[in-house]
Amino acid sequence: MDKEINLQDQNVIIPIMDNFWECTLKKEALQRFLYDQNEKFDAVVVEWLYSELGSGFATVFNCPLIWSSSMDPSTFVLSLIDEHLNPAYTVHHMSKDYSFSFLDRVYQLWSVARVRYYKWANSNNENELFKQLYGPIVAKKSRELPEFDEVKYNASLMLGNSNIVAGDGIALPQNYKHIGGYHFKEEIEPLPKDMKEIVENAPHGVIYFSMGSNLKSSNIPDKLKRELLDMFSEFKETVIWKLEKTIPDLPKNVHISPWVPQQSLLAHPKCVLFITHGGYLSLLETLRAGKPIIGIPFFADQYLNVNRAVAKGFAKRVDFDENVIPLKEAIKEILENPSYQQRAKELSVQFNDRIVPPGKELVYWIEHVIKTNGAPHLRSAALHVSWYKKMYLDLLSVTVIALMMIFVIIKYLFTFMQVDTHQKKKVH
Repeated sequence: MDKEINLQDQNVIIPIMDNFWECTLKKEALQRFLYDQNEKFDAVVVEWLYSELGSGFATVFNCPLIWSSSMDPSTFVLSLIDEHLNPAYTVHHMSKDYSFSFLDRVYQLWSVARVRYYKWANSNNENELFKQLYGPIVAKKSRELPEFDEVKYNASLMLGNSNIVAGDGIALPQNYKHIGGYHFKEEIEPLPKDMKEIVENAPHGVIYFSMGSNLKSSNIPDKLKRELLDMFSEFKETVIWKLEKTIPDLPKNVHISPWVPQQSLLAHPKCVLFITHGGYLSLLETLRAGKPIIGIPFFADQYLNVNRAVAKGFAKRVDFDENVIPLKEAIKEILENPSYQQRAKELSVQFNDRIVPPGKELVYWIEHVIKTNGAPHLRSAALHVSWYKKMYLDLLSVTVIALMMIFVIIKYLFTFMQVDTHQKKKVH
């Protein structure tokens, strides 16, 4: 019997990812690779996704560790190189809302505290797993395995597939580097001949509809497919729908394709709107092209990505439903209100105005870490400062104790003076 997994709950994801690393590291081919004494590397880049067990590769090969994150900087990513974000003014990356009301800030604080507690409670298991997976390999290379905390917090750099235009302007340490868009090709490739013909023969522009790999044709009820097609047929714009299986009796203005060169289509002047699931790569490609979006988020950080886009003024959010009316109204709103298109173009200018392309920046920083033996000059001092020191609780404790002592001394002196005065009155 299939069991549903809540991918919005990080306490569910964390053990899954720990198990993923355990299964991966026990693969025979990878074991041979890790034990091979001839394998040498100048640096190791490890993807962080709710588990730090991959950091052991840097210990095995005795080289600098570089973390990589596929999401916007989150509190747990930054805790590996600096410190947790303040939930008073940052939104948890799994949050479905983008608000800073009192209740929302309570939720942000609770979300962070809950996962931090789980990580703490699970730390012994992770430590044992780390020793079990890497201990024999490191011993074979005549070295001693460091503690897990020492390894995972010893990163030279964090490469974030993020961009400040897509995210929020938060304070970041020197060794966090935005490389969002590193997958871009510097020159946009032309559309394939058949798709180019469809796009250039669209007199009123093209609406591009793609839900990434989240929404398969088999997941969409036939009734909803037909309602979507009927709804699209009411627009004068041509619709290109990325779907792995075609649908019979398509309206004249709707074209279905199992594969679409997304960057090329978004960059085409005739593309006027992108309906997307809100994945981060799609968001970055949209910002590069300067096109408005309608976001239909499903899970994880997609809600935050879409909510930010709405807050920035180039998007509308529609929650997935079998009722197509909200989507129809959102399409009409964006097509008829030029402010969305204008805002998308403004953000595109900000996004594309860089000193160097993100792919070249990525290469530069990795080489910099290698040349400088781990780039210690970039590391944040906050990483090794105790939480109570960051909050000045030690200073507060001393201050409170000092004030209490002063209060006791004053009270004692006052009492002594009263007794002395009373005794003098008795004498007289």
